[in-house]
Order: sequence, then C-alpha cells, then structure tokens
Amino acid sequence: MKRCPKCNQQFTDEWLTFCTQDGTSLVEVAVSPNEPPPTLVRPPMPPSVSPTEQPTLDMPDRYSPPPPPQFSAPPAQQPLQSGWTPPPPPPYPVAPQQSLAVASLALGLISITIGWCCSFGLLTSPVAIALGIVSLVQIKNNPDRYGGKPFAIGGIITGGLYFAILALIIVLYGIGFILGGMR
Repeated sequence: MKRCPKCNQQFTDEWLTFCTQDGTSLVEVAVSPNEPPPTLVRPPMPPSVSPTEQPTLDMPDRYSPPPPPQFSAPPAQQPLQSGWTPPPPPPYPVAPQQSLAVASLALGLISITIGWCCSFGLLTSPVAIALGIVSLVQIKNNPDRYGGKPFAIGGIITGGLYFAILALIIVLYGIGFILGGMR
C-alpha cells in the first residue's frame, strides 16, 4: 500500500508511483493484517446513472472547482527509482560509397573522348576497366556499404569500347596497308 504525503490519500495499486490528485511521489506504508481496508473517497455511482450523466449541484456559492494539479519534477539530487534509461538515438543513414565506380566511369569517358589524342586512352582505359571490376566485387560482397553499380558497369563498357574501336582501327589500317601494297 502507498500513501501520498501531501494529501494523505492511500492507494492500493502497486504500479502507481505518483498521486493521482497532486502528482506527489507516493510513500510505502506498512499494512498491518488486522487493519480494515481503506474507505473509498467517493461512493460508486448508482447503476441507473450513466458515466456521461453524472449528477451535479448548481447551487450558487456552494461549488468551487478543484485546484488544477501541479506537477513538479523530482529533485535532481535523488537518483531515479527505476533502472530504465532511454534508448540511444537511431544511427544516421549513411549513403553507400561510390567513389571507385564514379572514377571508373570518368576514366572510361575520358578514354572515349580525349583518349585518342596521343593514345592517352591506352593509359586510362585499362584503369577504368580495373576500377570498374574492383567496384563490382566490393558491391557484391558488401552492398550496404558500397554502391554505384551502374557507374562501374558504365566504366567497364566505355573502357572496353575504347579497346574495341582501337582494335577496329588497327585492323582497318592493316587491311588498307596490305591492299595498298598490292597495286
């Protein structure tokens, strides 16, 4: 049994920790076995009255509204009664890392566009293919951390396209050289 030290109202519910009238922390009270149960503060409503139709007395100067409940925080010196602590905030969502895939695509596009100048694409195209393959392996092994699969595939395709066009040019020049020597 618990008792409110401010209004001396007694509560039999074990789960209550604060007074329902004034919000004061309840104090444990020892119950003797020969003591009668506490009396009710308010008698129950008769069965003929519904909860929405509670009787009221509208006599002038007889009714004063109850004071509003005043809730106060427990003093900071007292430790909390329960061992509950709030859970930590959820982790922030982290975007997947796409740097290798984007670098692969960028080097593949450089190979296709300006890589023809001084055969610069011979350096950037194999790097684009290698970075694309490494990025795809990382994405397959850890998809939560790594992303950018379309970029990696685009880098591999553009790097391979550079080598395919270069091989076609070499074959066409070879055929032209061989056919030009026959005249």
